[in-house]
Amino acid sequence: MNLSGKILIAMPAMGDPRFEKSVVLLCSHSDQGALGLIVNKPLPELAFSELLDQLGIARDQGIKAVPVQYGGPVEQGRGFVLHGADWHASTGTMDVVGGLAMTATQEVLAALARGQGPARALLALGYAGWGAGQLEAEIARNDWLTADATPDLIFASDNGGKWAGALAQMRIDPLTLSASAGRA
Repeated sequence: MNLSGKILIAMPAMGDPRFEKSVVLLCSHSDQGALGLIVNKPLPELAFSELLDQLGIARDQGIKAVPVQYGGPVEQGRGFVLHGADWHASTGTMDVVGGLAMTATQEVLAALARGQGPARALLALGYAGWGAGQLEAEIARNDWLTADATPDLIFASDNGGKWAGALAQMRIDPLTLSASAGRA
């Protein structure tokens, strides 16, 4: 099973509050484990312009604000820019299925600060990581639903609506989800 480029949608019984109602884009998934970015948990206390200032990256006036998200509980001081495949850094860009890419170098931040970066982007601080077999066990335990990722959902400005929006893409009403799992 390779879920790279898919989204994980947290089920109501998710036991970890850091992932409650989360939508996670899986950037890579293999037998070795998985790496994903939560795309619907904003960090309102940190603006993109402030982050650029902290990193000493000069910015042009009037650049568009890039949303800053809580990407996950692992290495929260590390940043990842999730963006469309319309832009690639000279190094450090990973293609994700479905017209998405992820860059973990300051080159993308500098390009965004000059208004020359990718057309759509979000910055995630930290990531969600799973060891070999861990994610598969969580899916089997009914912690996550998996679905196709769409750039419109990933880059939507309504973070609060992404979880319900992801379920709606699957034609699932959130009110019909049960907090308990079962086997038929």
